Amino acid sequence: MRIVIESSDRIGISQEILAVFSQQAWNLKAVEITSCFTYLHLEYDELTLSEIKNCLADVAGVMSVESTNLLPSEQRANHLQALLDKMPEPIIDVDSQGMILAMNKASHKLMPQAAGGKHDFIATDYLGKPINEYIEQITNTMLTNTATSQAITIQGKAYILDISPVLSNSTMNTVANKANEVNGSVLLLRSMNTVGRQISLMQSYQEHSFDNIIGQSESIRLIKAQGERFAELDLPVLISGETGTGKELIARALHQASSRAKAPFLAINCSALPEHLLESELFGYESGAFTGAQKGGKPGLVELAEGGCLFLDEIAEMSPYLQAKLLRFLQDLTYRRVGGTKELVANIRIISASHQNLAKLISDKTFREDLYYRLNVLSIELPPLRDRIDDMSLLANLFIENAVKQVSNSQQKNFAKPKLTTQALALLQSFAWPGNIRQLQNVLFSVVALNSGGDISADDLLQILKKHSTNMRENSDVAMETVQDWSSAQSEFEAKLLAHLYPLFPTTRKLAERLKVSHNKIAMKLRKHHIK
Repeated sequence: MRIVIESSDRIGISQEILAVFSQQAWNLKAVEITSCFTYLHLEYDELTLSEIKNCLADVAGVMSVESTNLLPSEQRANHLQALLDKMPEPIIDVDSQGMILAMNKASHKLMPQAAGGKHDFIATDYLGKPINEYIEQITNTMLTNTATSQAITIQGKAYILDISPVLSNSTMNTVANKANEVNGSVLLLRSMNTVGRQISLMQSYQEHSFDNIIGQSESIRLIKAQGERFAELDLPVLISGETGTGKELIARALHQASSRAKAPFLAINCSALPEHLLESELFGYESGAFTGAQKGGKPGLVELAEGGCLFLDEIAEMSPYLQAKLLRFLQDLTYRRVGGTKELVANIRIISASHQNLAKLISDKTFREDLYYRLNVLSIELPPLRDRIDDMSLLANLFIENAVKQVSNSQQKNFAKPKLTTQALALLQSFAWPGNIRQLQNVLFSVVALNSGGDISADDLLQILKKHSTNMRENSDVAMETVQDWSSAQSEFEAKLLAHLYPLFPTTRKLAERLKVSHNKIAMKLRKHHIK
């Protein structure tokens, strides 16, 4: 039985109370003393409170004797265990020798007994036993005075092991040479799915859904409807479209509308990394796989995206070697880490994207045809901005509003949102927009940043658009190998020149004045090259 004795705060009263229990030969399992309270755990349950009160009657200062369910330390331990058990990730507390001091329910799935059919978790079954008896990968050499993290595999499942040392100042050291002594370590094991979700949130914290895609044009409504149907199908999707058309936005919307929405969405640009780095980023690597490899190895995006989606942007930029490895992976979703021998199985959905003409790359033998058919089970083709003129007003207003917010925040001043004049909107609708939505966003941000008040006029836009057109002309190289003869080269130059200039001078007379020719000639050339 457990009792609590309330008494006055008198020196020696606790000793007198314990002396009474000693005289009665009552065995005490535990004793805890605080100011004015003495907590006792007696071995004898048959004792009554009246008996105990009678024995303590001669002790001056004893006020009351009551029963209690738990001693203070037991109550704290129960609360701590309840808190640990609420944590979804395995947490194990060990001493400096690697002996288990405490653990939560989530840790039970790591133990061999759990796999053998034992369902009831009893922490005391494991307390006081060495951690490496159950998890061989965790050794005493890991339990240092430095916090570390490394990848380990337990029962075929990958985890990130975070080791946090529990330190105390050693009383054996002098003040001048004070050092921290390791009393133990707290082990936190995070599943790859958990780590993947954290990385996914870091990549993008915005809400992505088909409802967030701006546009009311027929082509966009069709893509939204198509995307919502594809989201329900757990199959690979290939998204094609020019640069800046929003391929990643569609990929994220597909993921959010799918049954995998709560799992990670991870993205990688295949053109941003060299071959060997891209391979290790995708599939991870084992410890010692190459010079500079992280101790314990490192999981790849395939592993971190477990249960979710992996978005491969600019898939056409993959080397032939990685194309072959990706094809092998897509056949049965099995893979090995770089430098590893263990076969791992992934549970992810692949969404890929490219702005290039994959059919042409296949004919040129630079992209594998069999990989194309693996990736292109479901396909979405995004229209360029010039084919979405009906959405120009919605997009422009959104980008202007976002630009005003950014400018206001950076300059800590409130700016009134400028409006587009009718002529300015007409100019936006007539421009070719080779950079698509991304270019429109950049142009409108520049205009807002330079705006000194008032509406945005066509002249304001012309200043920015001329710079964009000039830069594009300066950066466009003539592909000499495609020139067939003088006439075709001249015709191609005319078409490009008119396509760049006509949006800036959107009437035949204005363009004729700019090029110093008759407006009849301009009209004839526009018809010839089918420029509207």
